[in-house]
Amino acid sequence: MKRFASLFLSGASLVAIAFFSPMAARNAAGQEWAAAKLEKSPRHREWVKVRHGRRVVDTFVVYPQASDKRPVVLVVHEIFGLTDWAQLVADEIAAQGYIAVEPDLLSGMGPHGGRTTSFTQEQAIEAVSKLNPEQITADLNAAADYALKLPSSNGKLFVAGFCWGGGQSFRYATNRHGLKAAFVFYGTPPSAGAIRRISAPVYGFYGGDDERVTATVPETKKEMNAAGKKYEAVIYKGAGHGFMRAGEAPDANPANAAARKQAWVRFKVLLEEND
Repeated sequence: MKRFASLFLSGASLVAIAFFSPMAARNAAGQEWAAAKLEKSPRHREWVKVRHGRRVVDTFVVYPQASDKRPVVLVVHEIFGLTDWAQLVADEIAAQGYIAVEPDLLSGMGPHGGRTTSFTQEQAIEAVSKLNPEQITADLNAAADYALKLPSSNGKLFVAGFCWGGGQSFRYATNRHGLKAAFVFYGTPPSAGAIRRISAPVYGFYGGDDERVTATVPETKKEMNAAGKKYEAVIYKGAGHGFMRAGEAPDANPANAAARKQAWVRFKVLLEEND
């Protein structure tokens, strides 16, 4: 599997609402292409209600077409909430042979107790940016525990997050023992003190033109190395923030499209190597 290494460029919390422009919000909302692609999927998809304490978390689950028990990938959505693209990426992970489980972290927080679909895009950004970290961890744990108990699960757990969710996947690795690996797609790191609690390898995916996030990579490397933790980061030249979504869109620019393709191959290889 390491033969793919030559394909990649070497290199290597919560995200404030101010970092996202109205244009970025509109672009994320216009995901008819993602919904159309998802509808063509042959895989079984379902929504389940996962309960912990007094909370009920609407959770999207996609099953792979497999003849054996499979690992679980806990997917953490972007700051835009559990959008059409967020569902599509879960389906694409399932296509690789993994049970994808993705909780809507805005469950019960919208008008009339709704989830992401009950917010405008701008409202979703604001609501996600204000989520309580302890609630986020509890929601993620509940979704992960649900999936690990499925008859088709083999008991192995990964976490992968994108944008805001990338930072949350990094933070989740500080709180959840027993993870096989954490995948951080253009997310910011936890504090140095929290890093010491990480027990799983962490793999980062960053855009070369996403300096706000990518600038954190060198210090994160130092902190992870000092703590004796495995951290491998790749920076994709010319790619911007959100390149996994933007690079898949019909109007993707060449840099984002190339970064998305290379990152997806790397992601699949790393899943297999850590399985």
